[in-house]
Amino acid sequence: MDTALFSPYTIKNITIKNRIVMSPMCMYSSHNEDGKVQDFHHTHYISRAVGQVGLIMVEATAVTPQGRISAADLGIWSDEHIPELQKLVQSIKQYGATSSIQIAHAGRKATIDGEIIAPSAIAFNEQMKQPKEMTLEEIKETVQAFREGVRRAKEAGFEIIELHAAHGYLINQFLSPLSNKRNDQYGGSFENRYRFLGEIIESVKEVWDGPLMVRISASDYHTDGLNVDNYVEYAKMMKEQGVDLIDVSSGAVVPAPITPYPGYQVKFAERIRHGAGIATGAVGLITNGLQAEEILRNDRADLIFIARELLRDPYWPRTAAKQLGVEIESPKQYDRGW
Repeated sequence: MDTALFSPYTIKNITIKNRIVMSPMCMYSSHNEDGKVQDFHHTHYISRAVGQVGLIMVEATAVTPQGRISAADLGIWSDEHIPELQKLVQSIKQYGATSSIQIAHAGRKATIDGEIIAPSAIAFNEQMKQPKEMTLEEIKETVQAFREGVRRAKEAGFEIIELHAAHGYLINQFLSPLSNKRNDQYGGSFENRYRFLGEIIESVKEVWDGPLMVRISASDYHTDGLNVDNYVEYAKMMKEQGVDLIDVSSGAVVPAPITPYPGYQVKFAERIRHGAGIATGAVGLITNGLQAEEILRNDRADLIFIARELLRDPYWPRTAAKQLGVEIESPKQYDRGW
């Protein structure tokens, strides 16, 4: 039978061989604090490409040293990062997967030494450092840092770029009224809170004309925060700016209880897909091939982002194919076993 999960998907000028995406997951494995790719990253990403994942997305990669979630994060703030990233891209592509990278800045959720920055001087919680409110000059510099990060990603050969505007990191902090209390052109109104992301998209598009995705947190899980209807409006604005797909996650801009269950974020992806008329990716406790197939067949999302299940099973596409009763091509080296 033909499956939706193993059908190709074209986004702008790039065709992914199936709908399975390795979701970006921090590995905290850049041990010299220089943000460079290590041997572990090659093993980690390439094994999933060998496992027949269609799109491999490299974890949140910081545009400035100050923008790292931890001192062991990958970085893209220097041209010195390009050669190892390039090697990683070439290996991913060699095994038939499409390569992508998530470009990020942690803002007030950075746990590094020294000063950290955010739209407003409000700490995430009592355990975390208080950030400094960004000046207009620092906002401009950070927009430029995203642009330069994307330029480097392009030079490294990545085929798809994702901007990280979710999980309470810097862009998300600007979007949410819970973390953005500014009263200048970057705060206050719905449009003003979008301005930072809008300027990043605009700036990035000067150096990037390939597929562009944005990961969002579609709910703040807080009565005074943003909800999925707000994000339908933000998604329309992103679509207008030329964003190709919204990768729909949720939560983590403020400490708030979340009750996860299988597919708990899929309804957000579906709502944004239909409400804004834009392609979406679904993520969040998707563990089974039948579950993934249902999401695609019912037009709830266009791509399936698999996270922890791929940590447990690097060959999850094969597992999913068996659950769907179909055979997929194995890496030729594994013919005897598959």
